[in-house]
Amino acid sequence: MIGVVAATAGGRNAAAALAAAWPGEVLAFTEQKAGEGLREAWKACDAIVSFLAVGATVRVLAPLLEHKTSDPAVVCVDEGMRFAVAVLGGHHGANLLARRLTGVLGTEPVVTTASDRTGVAPLDSYGADLGFTVHNPDMLAHVGAAVLSGEPISLEGTDHWPLPALPPNVALDMNGDAADASTGIFVTDGAEIECMCHESWFGNRLVYRPPSLVVGVGSARGVTAGEVGRLIDVTLAGAGVSPESVRCLATVDLKADEAGILRAAEERGWEVVTFPAEVLAGVDVPNPSEVVRDEVGTPSVAEAAALHAARSFGKSAELVAEKHKSANATAAVARLAPRGRLSIVGLGPGARDLLTPRAVEALRRSSVVVGLDQYVDQVRDLLRPGTRIVTSGLGQEEERARTAVQEAAAGRAVALVGSGDAGVYAMASPALEFATDDEFAIDVDGVPGITAAAAASNLLGAPLGHDHAYISLSDLHTPWEIIERRVRAAAEGDFTVCFYNPRSRARDWQLPEALRILAGHRPPGTPVGLVRNASRPDETVTVTTLAGVDPGAVDMYTVVLVGSSRSRTVAGRFITPRGYRWSSEPIEPKEQTEPEVPDEQSEGCP
Repeated sequence: MIGVVAATAGGRNAAAALAAAWPGEVLAFTEQKAGEGLREAWKACDAIVSFLAVGATVRVLAPLLEHKTSDPAVVCVDEGMRFAVAVLGGHHGANLLARRLTGVLGTEPVVTTASDRTGVAPLDSYGADLGFTVHNPDMLAHVGAAVLSGEPISLEGTDHWPLPALPPNVALDMNGDAADASTGIFVTDGAEIECMCHESWFGNRLVYRPPSLVVGVGSARGVTAGEVGRLIDVTLAGAGVSPESVRCLATVDLKADEAGILRAAEERGWEVVTFPAEVLAGVDVPNPSEVVRDEVGTPSVAEAAALHAARSFGKSAELVAEKHKSANATAAVARLAPRGRLSIVGLGPGARDLLTPRAVEALRRSSVVVGLDQYVDQVRDLLRPGTRIVTSGLGQEEERARTAVQEAAAGRAVALVGSGDAGVYAMASPALEFATDDEFAIDVDGVPGITAAAAASNLLGAPLGHDHAYISLSDLHTPWEIIERRVRAAAEGDFTVCFYNPRSRARDWQLPEALRILAGHRPPGTPVGLVRNASRPDETVTVTTLAGVDPGAVDMYTVVLVGSSRSRTVAGRFITPRGYRWSSEPIEPKEQTEPEVPDEQSEGCP
């Protein structure tokens, strides 16, 4: 929830605008004194927008500060609504909130966190989306400053986690071992060893705890939370692993209401997941028990539950602690191997302002970017320092798709980029064909992009206002006989048609033939739109007719749209009528005596 605090009429009006724009997200603290409102918002909300001076806001909130990971994010907006300043918790919501305010208030976000200004991945939220926690937050400032200063930083334990890139000074050596450096970053679920010198065993390293462990527990009825908790602690310690890396506690569904298990998990802040006995019975374990099978229907609870849960979160799992027993409980610990991540990113038609925020985030979230050289060049400035770039030329789509999947299967965070939307005549289809579960266990994230057809349509008018078909005229991978059959079907169905890959130096006859087929099913005056390099500096837009179109003016950078029999040109714009009932009625001025009821068939409805 976002608390909004204001002391002036201008601030209260802005608060009301936010409440209207973000329904259900905003709590207004505008009726009391500003200081009281800030203190109440601090207690009740995850973030605060303060329409007060930065100094005034800080003086009120300073005594309430505890830790940036738990304190609300705070953004201050000046009285003139010119700037939204991220004051507290920049990497924990304030930077994002400052940018969100732009869309409602028109303010300019002011972000001062060093990593954001340099493009370096912020260490205080590094891996947070994967569930990472910082073991020793007191090291954040020291290591963060060393990273930004370009000092050599060792890196350990990140090999198989899909993490964003870190700059080149944070590295492994040539053998894949941590580089020789006095300061480091260490991702580990290993327990900290007590040293005789009373210094931290982790030394001068910033330590992250990955959610790599699952504790499996079985018990007799009525077991106490104390007994379960002690057994868990002993089992973890014996395996040399940290409870900070436990993702959840797993057990059989018959124990879903076992108070001792639930209480032990709650005391440690762990979620409890359960599985049916028949599922656990299918898990191979080193220590099965026929006695347990007779009682609950599976020969193992603790080991089987730990392994099965860990495998559901990762690509594989292994036991790091086999079954341990107490009088009334059993416990085991499994470690998961995480899945890599493949983001298939549509970059849009070319203009930077048509690149979606989600696409930008996916690029900055990746450590490897794969794509056609000219597409990668469009977004190279958005990539974080240290990102590995893998490019290739035209005609090497299979190589790019296979490379991206293999990199993700190795545990990396990969972005495979393409123009427009990656799922429309682009890289999503070949990549997903390679990403089979039996060979590559990866997480896939599709990031939509604005297609060339959508960009061209908006430049032309509204040619796609009714049913339409996309057809690629490239016969490099599809025989012309199949393409021709599809063109004829679209012509007979009276679809507006959008042609991708319409013409190249080596393919100069397919477009005239497709136009000839369409001309047999619609009048000569049917509008035709040609848009070359939509949204780019050398963009050209032409509206002509089926009788007047010149195929010689078309190349591979052109999108060709041919109207249906009902399409027409209105004031120079290419329109395909939506078919609303009222569109055939004359528009006459009339005195409106009561509010109009919107037609039930509104924009976007079928």
